[in-house]
Amino acid sequence: MDKSFIVPEIFGNKVIACFTGRKIGADPGELSKLPLFAGRRIFLPIQKHTDKILRLDSDFEPKVADAVITNRKDIIIGIRTADCVPVLLYDTKAHAIGAVHAGWRGTAAGILGKTVRAMEDRFGSSASNMLVAVGPSIKGCSYNVGYEVIEAVEAATGKGELWKKQGERYFLDLSLANKQQVVSSGVPSENIWISEDCTFCLPEKYYSYRYAKDCTGRQGGFIGIR
Repeated sequence: MDKSFIVPEIFGNKVIACFTGRKIGADPGELSKLPLFAGRRIFLPIQKHTDKILRLDSDFEPKVADAVITNRKDIIIGIRTADCVPVLLYDTKAHAIGAVHAGWRGTAAGILGKTVRAMEDRFGSSASNMLVAVGPSIKGCSYNVGYEVIEAVEAATGKGELWKKQGERYFLDLSLANKQQVVSSGVPSENIWISEDCTFCLPEKYYSYRYAKDCTGRQGGFIGIR
């Protein structure tokens, strides 16, 4: 198996999906060379840490959004990350997909829960039919934040074992916060897969904004309907 990207096992062979690392990155030109994506157009939004969700129909002009949803079968949708949480969604009944970029601002704005609701509203999806994959991101072992970030995320997600205090520092696990958010939206916990990889702890494998002190590339999460 090619170890330069991760194929989340939760989807089985129902969709085309993967999370990339440093070796492949998130450049559409390089991605198009993957046999996995052969003959598919790749669409990436312009990410600005918003809670905007773009429904992709026939207009392929890149727009500002941090989540993309579609039910088209001829394209791959994706998002770029370098510590933030990449999330892929698939409704097994409505055959609709989503790709979400969830940094702390997006998580605090409830972008993942809003994406689930947008898929329900626009494609007749049901959260109970969704499969969700949460890709590599900075984990609670390394994501030191101010307490105001903890408060902002908890306000959107609810309290839980999402953070810990070590000395005078606070550490947040955004992947767990997003799992909690999507479970609250109605997705069964057994329908959620989470990568154990921390981007900060594995700089040889992934780009990490914090590890590289702002100067870094991007990897991503990508999904398409078979």
